[in-house]
Amino acid sequence: MPDSDKNFPMILLGASVFFVVAFLSLKPGELARPKPAEVPALAFPKVTIEAKAAYVYDLREGKELYAKNADTRLPLASVTKLMSALVASELAPDFDVVKVNADALRTYGDSGLAPGEKWTLKSLLDFSLLTSSNDGIRAVALSLAALSQSSASESEIIQSFVSAMNAKASELNLKNTYFWNETGLDESEIKGGAYGSAKDISALIGYILKHRPELLEATREPAAVFVSLDNMPHPGRNTNSLINDIPGILGSKTGFTDIAGGNVVFAFDPELGHPIVVAVLGSSAEGRFEDARKLVEAAMAYITQR
Repeated sequence: MPDSDKNFPMILLGASVFFVVAFLSLKPGELARPKPAEVPALAFPKVTIEAKAAYVYDLREGKELYAKNADTRLPLASVTKLMSALVASELAPDFDVVKVNADALRTYGDSGLAPGEKWTLKSLLDFSLLTSSNDGIRAVALSLAALSQSSASESEIIQSFVSAMNAKASELNLKNTYFWNETGLDESEIKGGAYGSAKDISALIGYILKHRPELLEATREPAAVFVSLDNMPHPGRNTNSLINDIPGILGSKTGFTDIAGGNVVFAFDPELGHPIVVAVLGSSAEGRFEDARKLVEAAMAYITQR
């Protein structure tokens, strides 16, 4: 089964200022790609996990802490929505109004949106990332991509949005990443909706932390209630069951489909101004969280013992 890894005002304090300032000199693509000479050894190479691939990266020090098949291209499932949200945020301002197209609601997974319902872009992105709403992300893609091609078909509009996602991946030098759709849902029984490596996805969330940290604000919360412009409340729960156990969580995204298995990527700040990125790909639905827990504990031990 694909993941259900399915405004109200949120007051979030500015702890992110500390790590954002530290990365202003970095260029896209540098976040998760240290030069070999800069990494004499992995900090905790013996951690055993279920996942096919994983990557842990110290953003402050620019150092790999853990890598397992980190450059292997694997299905991303709903982790894809990080790129969808990033591209959407660059196409329109937060206050832009998105009208939920009835066509969007045909997408797998009913997250309670109503046809014709209106949202601000920021609120719908927050809802979609927290709950992993497929119809929410599709509504965003249909609304924003249609602005420049009003006479195009639904498939043409979506393809335009996905092309923008792939262009952004190329810009960020995510060499092992390619998107077939905007949700990450499997395209068929043998083809995923998007592919990427653990290292690429770490670089992506690192880029978002530096350039668009507000995109991840809602994903720090275990649950929230979102209110559309039509005053319709939409309660949502975070699809990351580990969210309350990660110290200094800065943002996260989960993913699960039959082809991808269980994925999760997140950033956390165990010390003020010392953000760490963890990416887990190709685990199981529950195994991804146990894998993530092990990697967080290893990272914490490494930082404490330094």
